[in-house]
Amino acid sequence: MFSKVLIANRGEIALRVLRACKELGIQTVAVHSTADQDAMHVRLADESVCIGPPPSRDSYLNIHQIVAACEITGADAVHPGYGFLSENAKFADILEAHGITFIGPTAEHIRVMGDKITAKKTAVALGIPCVPGSDGEVHDVEQALEVAKLTGYPVLIKATAGGGGRGMKVAHTPEELSEALSTARAEALANFGNDAVYMEKYLGQPRHIEIQVLGDGEGNAVHLGERDCSLQRRHQKVWEEANSPSLNQDERMAIGEICAQAMRKLKYRGAGTIEFLYESGEFYFIEMNTRLQVEHTITEAITGIDLVNEQIRIASGAGLSVSQEDIRFHGHAIECRINAEDPTTFVPSPGTITHYHPPGGLGVRVDSGVYQGYKIPPYYDSLIGKLIVHGRTRVECMMRLRRALDEFVVDGIKTTIPLFRDLLANPDIANGDYDIHWLEKFLAAKAKD
Repeated sequence: MFSKVLIANRGEIALRVLRACKELGIQTVAVHSTADQDAMHVRLADESVCIGPPPSRDSYLNIHQIVAACEITGADAVHPGYGFLSENAKFADILEAHGITFIGPTAEHIRVMGDKITAKKTAVALGIPCVPGSDGEVHDVEQALEVAKLTGYPVLIKATAGGGGRGMKVAHTPEELSEALSTARAEALANFGNDAVYMEKYLGQPRHIEIQVLGDGEGNAVHLGERDCSLQRRHQKVWEEANSPSLNQDERMAIGEICAQAMRKLKYRGAGTIEFLYESGEFYFIEMNTRLQVEHTITEAITGIDLVNEQIRIASGAGLSVSQEDIRFHGHAIECRINAEDPTTFVPSPGTITHYHPPGGLGVRVDSGVYQGYKIPPYYDSLIGKLIVHGRTRVECMMRLRRALDEFVVDGIKTTIPLFRDLLANPDIANGDYDIHWLEKFLAAKAKD
């Protein structure tokens, strides 16, 4: 096992990783920008190192500063959390060259799955069902028109290096395709430094279903069921559930085993998530995230398995602590992402938290690095915490969520807590009857009112 882990992240995920390390008896190093010097993970870590000024490019994305912090403190491993450098193959390579373990997949697997075209080709080869579309990059309008003839309209244009909905455009007609293609390429270049795009059939009312997998890098892999992440705004997840209200047990286990078998063939190492669009009983691969997900918490709730602990074990060479036969699913879990945003306009709301009281009780978990008097900086993602509830049934889970939201106090800034109260009052949510477009339609209708 590692003697000292450097946590190359901030906020709630840095604190989450720190807690797992503490429970394994591992010393921790927190890195932070000057804006995060009072952050909770910095206060609780055994050591801390300032790695630069507030902008991410000068601190949390500064590979050289992070490697230097490892060498200064003697850290023998790095956990990247999610975001920032968590899916950066160059970072994994550099750490390995310095004799430091990257707690995550191999750099090669990050590269393969980080490029959307290569990932899709790999998924096909591994037997994972995919959305029909182009075989690779689409270079011009003529090629795009040919692909659209084969798949039918509407079509979705996506950046090969994309994420978070950037570099993604829908075209419903041949006339729209040219502009959508040029706009997607321009966005891709601006956001990722790469204007390559590909095309897929656009599904009308799909759900977003993802499968959590773990592999030991030696050909052993398991799945831990699915999460339903269909409630999204601008392709950003807002509310996640496990298990999905839309799947039955046969579907759940069938797609899970397909993913686990694919990871065995790939000899995948660490935690990963295979994401699908699901419509009319069919699954269509869209991408794989080679890291811990924000919503890993609800999988932990229904399985009782600590995913960060597993990541660390696997990276240390200890292998998986469970086999597929050991994994059992218990009850239902929901996660709400509490952001420092206006709940109506979604404008960021940085500032000082004047009062803070997280909810508690049976089946309630709050992952957050904030506290009363903490100042939310304006430089980073607006996520300030995650409310996770677990119950024996979905109905019990939602009643518990309603109670927990009523207890949750965050004063001094605006948060999205009122949004979740509104969602709980909606019959579609109560019935689990929603798709990836539902939330934006709900918000648009609410704005008109």
